[in-house]
Amino acid sequence: MYKIRKGDTVWVNKGKDAGKKGRVINIMPGGKLALVEGVNLVKKHKRKTQQDQQGGIVSIEKPLSCANLMYFCKLCEKPARIGFAVSKEGTKARFCKNCKGTL
Repeated sequence: MYKIRKGDTVWVNKGKDAGKKGRVINIMPGGKLALVEGVNLVKKHKRKTQQDQQGGIVSIEKPLSCANLMYFCKLCEKPARIGFAVSKEGTKARFCKNCKGTL
């Protein structure tokens, strides 16, 4: 079970976009790379095609290593580490290690 999941708000702690926040769009197979909305943008030259009538230079997101991301807790409003707790029913739940709030 991975700590960062699709839809989580994360904070980038390394690289050219350090300090930025974004929402996880996709986790690549293997769980080591994540695609974050509005972070790690690169320019790509697009050819004019039948489907894409407008060609030119567009900005797209590239994947980041999950090691360079931290979960951004909405309860305590800061980046936090994530822990797992097993409830009495036997289900796993994620929690913030700063404020102990359940995610």
